[in-house]
Amino acid sequence: MCLRVGAKRFAIGHTDAVCGLLAYLTDPSASAADGLVEAVSGASHLMRHRGPDEPGTWADDTSAPSVVLGFNRLSIIDIAHSHQPLRWGPPEAPDRYVLVFNGEIYNYLELREELAASHGAQFATDGDGEAIVAAYHHWGPAALNRLRGMFAFTLWDTVAQELFCARDPFGIKPLFMATGSGGTVLGSEKKSLLALAEVAGLDLGIDERAVQHYTVLQYVPEPETLHRGVRRLESGSYVRIRPGEAPVVTRYFTPRFAPIPFVAGEEQARYDEITAVLEDSVAKHMRADVTVGAFLSGGIDSTAIAALAMRHNPRLITFTTGFEREGFSEVDVAVASAEAIGARHVAKVVSQAEFVAALPEIVWYLDEPVADPALIPLFFIAREARKHVKVVLSGEGADELFGGYTIYREPLSLKAFDYVPRPLRRGLGKASRPLPEGMRGKSLLHRGSLTLEERYYGNARSFSDDQLRATLRRFRQEWTHTDVTGPLYEASAGWDPVARMQHVDLFTWLRGDILVKADKMTMANSLELRVPFLDPEVFAVASRLPFEQKITRATTKYALRRALEPVVPAHVLNRPKLGFPVPIRHWLRAGELLDWSYAMVAASQAGDLVDVATVRRMLDEHRSGVSDHSRRLWTVLIFMLWHAIFVEGSVTPDIKEPHYPVQL
Repeated sequence: MCLRVGAKRFAIGHTDAVCGLLAYLTDPSASAADGLVEAVSGASHLMRHRGPDEPGTWADDTSAPSVVLGFNRLSIIDIAHSHQPLRWGPPEAPDRYVLVFNGEIYNYLELREELAASHGAQFATDGDGEAIVAAYHHWGPAALNRLRGMFAFTLWDTVAQELFCARDPFGIKPLFMATGSGGTVLGSEKKSLLALAEVAGLDLGIDERAVQHYTVLQYVPEPETLHRGVRRLESGSYVRIRPGEAPVVTRYFTPRFAPIPFVAGEEQARYDEITAVLEDSVAKHMRADVTVGAFLSGGIDSTAIAALAMRHNPRLITFTTGFEREGFSEVDVAVASAEAIGARHVAKVVSQAEFVAALPEIVWYLDEPVADPALIPLFFIAREARKHVKVVLSGEGADELFGGYTIYREPLSLKAFDYVPRPLRRGLGKASRPLPEGMRGKSLLHRGSLTLEERYYGNARSFSDDQLRATLRRFRQEWTHTDVTGPLYEASAGWDPVARMQHVDLFTWLRGDILVKADKMTMANSLELRVPFLDPEVFAVASRLPFEQKITRATTKYALRRALEPVVPAHVLNRPKLGFPVPIRHWLRAGELLDWSYAMVAASQAGDLVDVATVRRMLDEHRSGVSDHSRRLWTVLIFMLWHAIFVEGSVTPDIKEPHYPVQL
């Protein structure tokens, strides 16, 4: 640890690629809080798993601080020198800025070179942190659109007395924010903000609308959290905060799909453009001073990333996971893919007992409930991977950018309804209601009677309105998915239907589910996950693809598959999407998970929000085989566990201190 002494400066510890940050800006009108530095240090310790290499705290004044920064280091780049909080400034004010940040800037070498050549910027380290600060000093918020990477950072300007905080375009890295009577707090994990609730005067009441949104969507949509007083800085946004003033949030990145038709004879050039931009992105994502591996499911996305990474590291290690139950394991498929590209492979098989035992720990790491069972195997494979590497690449984002979800083909199957007058379409929808559930054509008639805005709001819906009304004590008809999707559809008016669905998913499913579980489950194991598909340059190419190059009646991600023909083994190119299948439906009928579920329902104190009797009845019906309630049950059970941990305090996960070497 280090101690820096000087006018209005105080520090304990240092770091480079901070993977857990905390910032507290006090309100000048509030009474000075005693022991504020110690309080921030203790709150920061709750996310020590994000950076076990070096924890620390910095304040501008130890006796009466106005800003305190907490941080936890997971060192990846320039391990020996790029410590944080990073002090940087121009020659006339060399210590003007103080930075802590979570993530990586992959084009930092190019940015440093440009800043030195065009502005005479000088750097004392070889890391990426100084590139952020120097870029902000010379270009202001416009610098954010020039950063290729994943990031959430806070930058204290000692001259302007302003805290500038930003988050990457797609929301790969999280940033929670809360303002109370004592000031404003920002952090990588909500649990650290909750620990400062008393000193900051935060409102920790439950947001009942957010609870309903979670139950509908299976995740809490940004910027909401389940605590009224805590929000999230949205992806692609920055916020300016001055002492005593309300935070001012500005969006700097808005994804837009603007298709450019393919010209006859130039198709291959467009496919080559996709290949080239992916090669460049993977090359930059491989920049690290530690060992890099890759997750491998056996599908096209992860196999492409691993195959491209092999060009930079022929000794690449790939990782996958599965379950003991037949039909719920990708291990054999992933092994075949690893062999095809020549990678060394490590697999982890998860038992039902391990799965159940880890649930409290996993939900504690999540901060917010996410009812996606696939995050549990991700937690286990991240733990296994951390024994071998410090960084992994993964294929998240390919489906949203290139049109990979099967439901994106729905506009093709419903095309005939476009020629049916609106009143008649509505009539067909009404005619479908009396038809028996499961009858051929019922769903087609119903969905064909709806507009895209009415029928599509992401990849998850398991509760009907009647089921929601029976399950949620505070159900409100007006709290619906259009709260979330309405503005998104307004922004995409006139786009083709697939582009509109992709746009919705970028703001909902991707950042609410996929990237949350990717960040939380890997960081829980002090492992950094990088996603080369979610790169601004890759998005720029993908956003220009026309409708027919994304989906056809036979396949999805058509252009991407063509582009990857030289990269991915032929037997993988058209393999159906698998994900991480989890046998929840089976395990909720017998075994440890069923026993755990009954115990959770019996002990839950969330009865003011959830009708416990309804949940117990659903569990009985599912166990007996009367109905398949597995998705609905999992959504409510994860909420009950979250409530037991973060509201009741009746469940205390056994969180072990991470102990990893500084470098592998």
